[in-house]
Amino acid sequence: MLQDTRTIRYYQQLTDSLVYMWNRGYRFDDLRLYIDGYLAALRHSNALEAYLIHRLEEEATRYLRDPSNFEIIPLPQPETDYY
Repeated sequence: MLQDTRTIRYYQQLTDSLVYMWNRGYRFDDLRLYIDGYLAALRHSNALEAYLIHRLEEEATRYLRDPSNFEIIPLPQPETDYY
């Protein structure tokens, strides 16, 4: 569980980007590469401590592996018996 506020902010940005990319047609290999690049940029910029980046990586991987985060939401069906 993430407890540092900056780490939580990075996690929210990362997961929002993953869902956005999924909806645009990117698949799991592309999303994994995005996560790797995002974490590499955090490491390079020293934005977070190394152990926080490691926790962020674990949580992002857990998010990516959860199929409920990437389900296609069905559109509501229009009512046909409308007068």
